[in-house]
Amino acid sequence: MSARAAYTLNAFIGIFNSSRMKISVIGLGKLGAPLAAVMASKGFTVVGVDLNQELVSALNEGRAPVDEPRLQELIDQNRPRLSATGDIEEAVTATDVTFVIVPTPSDATGRFSNAAVVSAMKAIGTALAAKQGYHLVVITSTVMPGSTGGEIQAALEQHSGRDIGPGLGLCYNPEFIALGSVVRDMLLPDMILIGESDAKAGDLLEGIYAQSCDNSPAIRRMNFVNAELTKIAVNTFVTTKISYANMLADICDRLPEADVDVVTRAVGADSRIGVKYLKGATGYGGPCFPRDNVAFSALARGLGARAELAEATDAINRYQIERVLGAIDARGVDSGPIGVLGLSYKPDTAVVEESAGVALAQRLLDLGRRVIVFDPLAIGAALTVLRRPVEAASSAAECVQRSSLVVVMTPWPDFGRIPVDAYRRQGTRLPVLDCWRMTPESIREIADVVYLGQGAVVGAAVSR
Repeated sequence: MSARAAYTLNAFIGIFNSSRMKISVIGLGKLGAPLAAVMASKGFTVVGVDLNQELVSALNEGRAPVDEPRLQELIDQNRPRLSATGDIEEAVTATDVTFVIVPTPSDATGRFSNAAVVSAMKAIGTALAAKQGYHLVVITSTVMPGSTGGEIQAALEQHSGRDIGPGLGLCYNPEFIALGSVVRDMLLPDMILIGESDAKAGDLLEGIYAQSCDNSPAIRRMNFVNAELTKIAVNTFVTTKISYANMLADICDRLPEADVDVVTRAVGADSRIGVKYLKGATGYGGPCFPRDNVAFSALARGLGARAELAEATDAINRYQIERVLGAIDARGVDSGPIGVLGLSYKPDTAVVEESAGVALAQRLLDLGRRVIVFDPLAIGAALTVLRRPVEAASSAAECVQRSSLVVVMTPWPDFGRIPVDAYRRQGTRLPVLDCWRMTPESIREIADVVYLGQGAVVGAAVSR
C-alpha cells in the first residue's frame, strides 16, 4: 500500500470512527457477489443488495448466489462480515461506500442502456437525502462514454439533494475480469481504472483497492469520459487480437505445413504484441467482449468517427462458425450424430452467452443434423437456448462414443483426458475436429484427429 493510499484509507476510517469502513454492493450477480465476498475477505463489512430475493437469501444463508470458483470458500470464511438485503436505502444508510454492479444491456443500436443504473441512483439518492456525512458511489457497471457525468450523476444529485463534491463522491470503476476467474482477477488485477469526480473520491477508492488487492496493480485515474472510453477500448483491442489470431488460423487451415500455434508464438514474442489472447481457435463470446466491440462501433458511428477495424473484428468473429462448418463438410460425414464438446463460452463457467459451441450446435440443428452435446457445467443453460431438440450426453466420453464426428469447441482440460476407448471404431476411424488442438497425439493412432489451424486440412467454408 502506498503511503498516500494508506493515509487516505486511515483518514477515512477515522472520519467514521470505525475500525473498518462499510461497503454496500448493489447487484449480487456474476460480478457483484464475488466483489462482496472479496471485500469482506479483506476486512470490510459488506452489505449486498439485489431485487432477486433468492440471491439475497442465498448470501444470508451462507450460500454462493452464483457459481464461480472460490466464491463459496470466501463466503464460508467471512460470513460475520457479509449480509444481504433487498432494500437499497437500508444498505446505503448503513454503509459508507456503495458499488453499483447492475445490468446495462445492449439496446437495438448496440449501445448500453443505463436504465437499471439510473434506477439505482434514485434509490441511493433518496437514502442519502436523509443521511449525514460523506458517501462515495462507485459505478462498476459498464456504461457508454458520457453516462457517468451525464444522466447518472444528474439522477444521484437530484434525488439526494446534494451536489457532487465535498459531501458526495462519484467514481466510474469497471472491472477487467473473466468469468471463471473472477475472484482471482479481483484479487490480482492488472490495472485499476478510476474515473473520478474529484481527488477526494479517487483517493478513497484507490485506498480501498490498496487494501483489497493482493498485488500492486497499475492505478489509472482520470475523468469520467476517459475512463468510460478506456473500458470499452481495452475489450475492443483484445477482441481484435483474438480475431487476428483466428484470421491466421483460417489461413493456416489452407496452407500446407502451416501451423498457427508456431506463427502466433513467434508473433507474440515481439514485445509490441505479446502472446496473451493471441490464440487461433474459436471466436470470442461471453457477456462482455461481443457487446463491447459492438458498442465501440456504435459510439464511433454516432460521433462521425470511423470504426471499420472494430466492425471487421466482429465480422471475422461471426465467420468462425462457418469456418468450422466448412471443416465438418470437408470430412464428408453425411449421416450420423455430430458431437459438440464444449457449450460454455470458456472453461470454468456455465455461461453460454455468445458461446461458439452453442452457435455451432444450433447451426447444425438448423441444417437438419442430429447433434449430441456435452459440457461439464453448461448443459442446462445450453438446452434452454437451443431452438431444436438436441441430445445431451452424460460425459465427454459418452459424447465421443455416440458420435460419427466430434468437434472440440471449448478448451475444458478434461477434453484432453477422454479415455482412448471412447474413440475406437470397428472397421472405421472417427473424425475429430479439435479447434483448440488439445486432443492427445496418441489418439491419432485410432482416430482421424484434425487440429484446426494446422496445414491445409480444411476445405473452404461453404456458402449458406
